[in-house]
Amino acid sequence: MTSIETDVRRYIVDKLLFGRTDTVVNGDTSFLESGLIDSTGVLELVAFLEEQFHIKVEDEDLIPANLDSINALTSFLERKSAASVNSQR
Repeated sequence: MTSIETDVRRYIVDKLLFGRTDTVVNGDTSFLESGLIDSTGVLELVAFLEEQFHIKVEDEDLIPANLDSINALTSFLERKSAASVNSQR
């Protein structure tokens, strides 16, 4: 498990599951379909991502393919981090 995935999982348990550890969230569990997140939750998630990972989530990034599961978030953050490093070169 990557550091990114660990941080994302911790956020999901703390904020979306309110610390409950009896609910299993697999890497591909859809936050929307499972009812874990609503529109306000998405905004809070974006704020967490921007603060924790020092990225800017653009409007065009706000799609389920980027934000709707732990695996999607991890991949999105890895791409954003790589793009940030490449743009600084």
